[in-house]
Amino acid sequence: MSSEKFIRNKTALITLIAASLVVLISLGVRQTFGMFFMDFREDLGISLTQSGLSIGLQMLMWGLTGPIFGVIADKYGGHKAISLAFIFFIAGVYFLYAGPNTGIFFQIDLGILVGIGLGGTAISIPMSVVGKHFPLSNRTIAMSIVTAVGSFGYFLSPILTEYSLTENGWQNTLVAFMIALAVGFVISFLVRSPSLKDTIEQPNTQSTLEAVKEALGSKSYLLLVSGFFVCGFHITLVGTHVPTYVIDRGLESWTAAAILSLIGLFNIFGSLTSGYLSTIMSKKVILSAIYGLRGLTIILFIFLPASNINSFIFGASFGFLWLSTVPATSGIVAHMFGTKYLGLLYGFVFLSHQIGSFFGAFLGGLFHDLYGSYDYAWYLAIALSVFAAIIHLPIKEQPVLRLKTE
Repeated sequence: MSSEKFIRNKTALITLIAASLVVLISLGVRQTFGMFFMDFREDLGISLTQSGLSIGLQMLMWGLTGPIFGVIADKYGGHKAISLAFIFFIAGVYFLYAGPNTGIFFQIDLGILVGIGLGGTAISIPMSVVGKHFPLSNRTIAMSIVTAVGSFGYFLSPILTEYSLTENGWQNTLVAFMIALAVGFVISFLVRSPSLKDTIEQPNTQSTLEAVKEALGSKSYLLLVSGFFVCGFHITLVGTHVPTYVIDRGLESWTAAAILSLIGLFNIFGSLTSGYLSTIMSKKVILSAIYGLRGLTIILFIFLPASNINSFIFGASFGFLWLSTVPATSGIVAHMFGTKYLGLLYGFVFLSHQIGSFFGAFLGGLFHDLYGSYDYAWYLAIALSVFAAIIHLPIKEQPVLRLKTE
């Protein structure tokens, strides 16, 4: 990390803290929807394929609306984009609780409305706003802090959700979710983009369309987009279907909750480690290693005997690799193109992530309903690990010509 002053002003500090709390709440709620699937099947008659489809739609809407919220954040300020997204998030959880919540309405509630909410509250928009406050030398560290604090939501939420589902039922648990999201809505007004006098970016007269054309004309950007597809597939397959997978293998529901909590806990360390390493070594090498190690972790998890200890080892190891891709990926985007349109350009990268998430959620449920197991989904996840590990290596980590000549 650079010796340059890390926190440049009060606004940067408040934004860093507020953005981290927003992501903590958003990801904490989002992480545990897979734990509701059994209750949804019993009380609402929702099949695993339907539940998987809803999460797939959620991921897709998250990705599709990310660039839109990115434009709003880049042009009007991060607080406006994030607070608007929280309104959709709360509405989705409310209708899932109060109804209508069956048939097509289940897909609208959990898939579309919650997905739109995630598009502006989870990781990409809060993190891109934070990135605008920090110079290149410290940017990945600041972004990794947002990811790490958000990961604490991943750790805490499964424990609290498992307890609440057991003691209070799924409907009262959704009420608790709405309260947490309302708190996030209030905090979102503190996530402020830097003023003109505080901005660290060099003057940039590019239009939005010119920025998009420049990015899509970069081979390295397209490789980064392709690799992040794999990240989305992995994360959503694991986060959505591991609860059912471990029960299928004869383990108990608390084991599934423990896996998700361990993922959140060790993701804190993984994100911070990735953020630090990104300041001293090649980000593309870090990403290649992460994807390769994910494949190895999945292989060990599915082929070793089912046991609590093996499940816990998987949760810890996969958690370390969970969102460790984010600081390096977003750092490359900011380094290549600058920060003026970071919300938009990282939003397009994240759209690819969410398309991968759609397939991870949907294919996991579909394969299980068709074949009675998740085997084919795991095999596909391993193959994609190899693909992602390879395609990151040709990426050129350098600013575009426009930034070199300014």
